[in-house]
Amino acid sequence: MRRIKFTVAYDGTDYCGWQIQPNGITVEEVLNRALSRLTREEIRVTGASRTDAGVHARGNVAVFDTSSSIPPERFAYAVNALLPEDIAVVSSEEVPESWHPRYQTSVKTYEYRILNREMPDPLRRKYTWHVSFPLDIDKMREAAEYLKGEHDFRSFCSIHTGAKTTVRTVYALDIEKTGDEIVIRISGNGFLYNMVRIIAGTLAEAGRGFRAPDSVKKILEAEEREKSGATAPPQGLVLDSIRYGEAP
Repeated sequence: MRRIKFTVAYDGTDYCGWQIQPNGITVEEVLNRALSRLTREEIRVTGASRTDAGVHARGNVAVFDTSSSIPPERFAYAVNALLPEDIAVVSSEEVPESWHPRYQTSVKTYEYRILNREMPDPLRRKYTWHVSFPLDIDKMREAAEYLKGEHDFRSFCSIHTGAKTTVRTVYALDIEKTGDEIVIRISGNGFLYNMVRIIAGTLAEAGRGFRAPDSVKKILEAEEREKSGATAPPQGLVLDSIRYGEAP
C-alpha cells in the first residue's frame, strides 16, 4: 500500500464545498469517484482544507492510499483524464504512509478578490465580490495591521466552529489594488471556519468608513463574533497554496 499526495485546483462554483455531504456534489466526491475508477479500488481522499460551497482553490492538498502500480508522478495525468474541466490535479507524488495533510506544520495562503466599481461585471461574478461603493484601500491596510501576529480570532470565526482553540498566527496580510480589483492576500499557520471571509467583510467595512481601522483591535479583544463585520460571499475566496515544512 502506498500513500499518494495530490495538489488540487478547482473552480468551486458548482460544488457544495470540498467535503462529502448529503445535499449536493462535492470536490472530494468527484475525486473519489475518478480515482476509484482509475485504480479499481475503493478510494477515499483526505483533504488538507475543507473549503466551503463556492470557494475555489489553486493549491489544496489531499492524500489517498492505493495498491495501484501507477507511478506516483503519473497519477496526476491519469486521473485528470477522468475529471471534469473544473477540477484538476496539478501534481502527484508519493509520501510516507504516516503523512497527513492536516497534521503537518504548514503555511496556508488565501486570496480574496473584491471587484470595486459601480457596476457589476458578469464575466467576473464567479470569482469576485462586487462592492459598488468606493473603498479606501489605505484604511483597509491600516485595519489589517491589527490582525498580523498571534491572536485569539474568536471574533473572526463562525459560531459553529469546532476548533479546539481559536488562537492562530497571521504571518502576512497584504492588500493591493489593480484597476478595479482589490486583492486581500493572507498567510497563516491555519484558519478558522469562515475566518478569511469575515476578515474580508470587516476590512471592507473599514474601507467604506463604517468602522474606524483601530476598531479591529477592540474586535479581537472582545472575542465575540457579533463585533466583527459581515461574512463576505464565498466566490471571492481562493485557497492559493499550502506550503509544508517551511518557515513563515
